[in-house]
Amino acid sequence: MLNLRIIDWKRLGLVIILFFGFINIACLETSSMKESLSDINKVMFTAKDGLEITADLYTISDSATWILLCHQAGWSRGEYKETATKLNKMGFNCMAIDQRSGGEINGIVNETHKKALSQKLPVNYINAKQDIEAAIEYLSNKTTKSFVLLGSSYSATLVLLIGKDNDNIKAIISCSPGEYYKGLNIAKMISDIKKPVWVTSSKDEAKSVTMLFKGVDAKYYTQFIPVKNGDHGSRALWKEKSDHEAYWNALIPFLEKIK
Repeated sequence: MLNLRIIDWKRLGLVIILFFGFINIACLETSSMKESLSDINKVMFTAKDGLEITADLYTISDSATWILLCHQAGWSRGEYKETATKLNKMGFNCMAIDQRSGGEINGIVNETHKKALSQKLPVNYINAKQDIEAAIEYLSNKTTKSFVLLGSSYSATLVLLIGKDNDNIKAIISCSPGEYYKGLNIAKMISDIKKPVWVTSSKDEAKSVTMLFKGVDAKYYTQFIPVKNGDHGSRALWKEKSDHEAYWNALIPFLEKIK
């Protein structure tokens, strides 16, 4: 009986040691995760027509390169809740903005859109151009480094139009751009781009995207076409999407070159 009790106590002691060991490891991992998370702050700034623009800053370092994130139709800055955090882990600061043409996504209401409606300001796609321009001006006052412009759907076209001639922008990421603007020939307007561009879309949209870039020198852009169906806009990067790893595997080398 004595020997059995001694063995039981030894086993109990081992269990206790292992238990507290796991607790310590879990605490260390939690602490490490907290340290790696960005500091997220809501900010406001004003477009040229006086509309107040809402944005979320995902900041990891004063010296890190910034990526300005612009959402698709009917959505908000909430489009980038997951994507911005992943970009933080890759070493980028991010700013996700609410454009006046939008709505709600991922539980985040588009505050800029609500203000525009209350002030009876136009909220068509093209009207959001000045919101992105105001965001560029805001970021240019925060950093001396040039930064990256990322757009989704209708804003994927706007970032091409805005970024190609803006000295603050060093590269463009365009997710599902298109000829969304009546009376404008986007293909012709972007043909003189001379900055690094990474462009993508769903598989069904790929042909029209290729046509959109037909006048752009091939050395300035990289088009990723998914093997499977893919998705429209930047939501293709969300981990819930079946093809998200393929999109990220194509995007990451581009980001590494421009960091």
